[in-house]
Amino acid sequence: MSTGHDVRLLDVFKGQPKAVWITAFAAVIAFMGIGLVDPILLSIAEAMNAGPEQVTLLFSSYLGVQVVAMLVTGAFSARFGPKRTVITGLALIVLATIACALASSIGQLVALRAVWGLGNAFFIATALSVIVGAASGGQQAAILLYEAALGIGLSTGPLLGALLGDISWRGPFAGTAALMAVALVLSAGFLPKDGDRSTRRKIGVLDPLKALKHSGLLRTSLGSAFYTASFFIVLAWSPFVLEFGAIAVGLVFFGWGLCVAVAGVTLAPKLAARFGEVGGTIIAVLLYAAVLGVMAVGSKPVVVVGVILSGLASGLLNTLFTGSAMSVSNAPRPVASAGYNFCRWLGGAAAATLVGHVATTFGSDHAPFAVGAVLCVIAALLLVPGLRGKADAHQVPGEAAVVGEEV
Repeated sequence: MSTGHDVRLLDVFKGQPKAVWITAFAAVIAFMGIGLVDPILLSIAEAMNAGPEQVTLLFSSYLGVQVVAMLVTGAFSARFGPKRTVITGLALIVLATIACALASSIGQLVALRAVWGLGNAFFIATALSVIVGAASGGQQAAILLYEAALGIGLSTGPLLGALLGDISWRGPFAGTAALMAVALVLSAGFLPKDGDRSTRRKIGVLDPLKALKHSGLLRTSLGSAFYTASFFIVLAWSPFVLEFGAIAVGLVFFGWGLCVAVAGVTLAPKLAARFGEVGGTIIAVLLYAAVLGVMAVGSKPVVVVGVILSGLASGLLNTLFTGSAMSVSNAPRPVASAGYNFCRWLGGAAAATLVGHVATTFGSDHAPFAVGAVLCVIAALLLVPGLRGKADAHQVPGEAAVVGEEV
């Protein structure tokens, strides 16, 4: 079996067809949307006279709709084709981001972020399969390209949000709309046409949930849900703890995003090759728990360093959790991916909704970090039974995930 070391990252970018670059560009913009609002959370709260519990709903509605939509994207793509699915997702994002820039209340923003999440679900769940089908260098090259797009999007999203948000909180939404409109035009004009519907695998809406009957996939998916909850505790709550301006928050999360990119593309394959996917995932999620534990008792400078370093663990886990989920069962990859992502994003949506209430209940702004550390420990315990799988010891990410695997 080949390993993640067989493909050099620089070689991945050579000689790729136009469709791959267009999809990768759109993926960068789509992933920007996850961290885009981080630097402007305080600005939105002030402009719309909203509390933290209301503002963090911008993550909740985005992720909540994405969770449900993940169950139908496979069936939609099978019926209408990947190009139509990608274009549908991009069009929804363009419309939602334009409307966000014009919103006049926090309720409107929350509702429009839900539409944004729907569009993101259609796009993210299909983009990697498009890249896999068109990329030269095989599936490993496609995975690395996709993960590079993920890292660039996660790192530049907060930076763009900071720069435009320093002018107005509406700026990041308008900027994203413009960039995504370019991606929509390019995708419509240059992505390959959808093939004959009769040649596509039929996927039922309930198939992803049925796949979770497999105990290994269920444990991995639930473990990822607990980790993703911790991930969004850091993403959604840190700005309220730091109380920095838009530029400062953007720079902190830019450093975080760079760590996500480096760890996901270069460090995760090495960790998996050394300890196996499950073993590497357990190590990484316990590292995340340790970082959150320090953030729970640290000062603002400690929280800044913790946020940035947490990106290393997140980069590892984004790749390793997905590799484990895709290799642990015999379910078709699109089906296993949809079931896994349903659980994963459900954890993120729950955390974004409840994080403000956790801080209020415990009377401490740092309490959510402590809760996140506990959730990561639970995630590690869920994965321990998977260490008994002998086949895992020599498997690395890069050959497992093919559809909708990332954040």
